[in-house]
Amino acid sequence: MLGQGKRDIIEVMTPSARAPDQLAAGTGDRVAFVEQIMGMPISLHVRGPAARGAGVAAAAALVFAELREVDALFSTYRPDSQVSRIDAGTLALSDAHALVQEVCELAVLARARTGGLFDVHLPIGERRVFDPSGLVKGWAVERASRHLGRLQGHDFCLNAGGDATVGCWDAAARPWRVGVQDPRTCDALLAVVERRDGAVATSGTAARGEHLVDPRDGSRPAALLSVTVVGPSLTWADVLATAAFVRGTDAAQWLRGQVGYEALVVHADGRAERTPGLQLAGVGAPLTPPTGGGQS
Repeated sequence: MLGQGKRDIIEVMTPSARAPDQLAAGTGDRVAFVEQIMGMPISLHVRGPAARGAGVAAAAALVFAELREVDALFSTYRPDSQVSRIDAGTLALSDAHALVQEVCELAVLARARTGGLFDVHLPIGERRVFDPSGLVKGWAVERASRHLGRLQGHDFCLNAGGDATVGCWDAAARPWRVGVQDPRTCDALLAVVERRDGAVATSGTAARGEHLVDPRDGSRPAALLSVTVVGPSLTWADVLATAAFVRGTDAAQWLRGQVGYEALVVHADGRAERTPGLQLAGVGAPLTPPTGGGQS
């Protein structure tokens, strides 16, 4: 199962502490790039006949440049970012960069789609803090990946700290194998997902502790350890994973209503379940389908 072809698995659910600020390495028809942006290592894997050529390097440079621009606009750790200035009341949203306005429009849709389980205005202390981080990472990575879709004959996997989007030029190409970390132990995989296109996103407490906030009341959700969502869009996979984690024990049932998306949910008691349509290339622990169907 997981032992077969493990060296081909890209473990995207936990940022690597060993990644240098910049790296470009590879052999033959495959190359990898890593840069530190948004406070995490962002990795890009490309495979194809000219993976180590100038065209791929140029596309990688565009991807990382765009992500750095996004970080400058949206970082909640930089007092001069537009997000920090909006939160502080020194910049009106109507005067903000077009990308900031785009994210805020998406945030309205995300709040409506999740019934308030996802919101960029979070109750922290005595006020609501403007923090679109839960939306920006997946959206930014998906948006930047358009530079990679233009690489004729090449496949890519772009990963930012557990949010990954992949693409294959040929529908018959070997799929990318995305490893999902087991939140119950940091040194094992829970499952492997194979994708030729689309996205995989995880929300949980394994890497960053109890950092997620229920936007409805400011509480810290504790019913689950992780939620991994697989689907066509990284933006929405990320939003749905966060919302499902906030929702709690019936997250898998709730996610069944999200057309085009499937999920793997790990409960606080260690029980793991998946939505009926989720296809896995390997599992490291028994998985229980939600009530009403599916295969274990």
